[in-house]
Amino acid sequence: MAETTKVEKIHKTEAEWRELLTPEQFHVMREKGTERAFTGALLNNHESGVYQCAACNAPLFTSDKKFDSGSGWPSFWLPVSADAIEAHEDSTLGMRRVEVTCAKCGAHLGHVFPDGPRPTGMRYCINSASLGFEKQ
Repeated sequence: MAETTKVEKIHKTEAEWRELLTPEQFHVMREKGTERAFTGALLNNHESGVYQCAACNAPLFTSDKKFDSGSGWPSFWLPVSADAIEAHEDSTLGMRRVEVTCAKCGAHLGHVFPDGPRPTGMRYCINSASLGFEKQ
């Protein structure tokens, strides 16, 4: 089970986010877009380290929880802590999915599905554009 820590929220205007993020990051993280499958810079990253929110640098996932899901996006089976991310029902595109956002800044990260590996059975399918990476 992931650790629980207190998350201090970050609030910025959309104009402030637009200034901080690249156009692709803004589209994905603030407008809930999705990068094309198999195009993300971190999809095939196999270095040891921590994946962070590209908007606020909050730690989200660790490399030891990453796996190759074949989906075309970086996939993880557990976040770095229970409160690093938030889950929201998403019924856009005529589907029922669970959206994943950064708990600290509210940025859209991707979606979570119940078809991942053990021990959690979860697949956090995350856009590379939403992530930064700190090698350890």
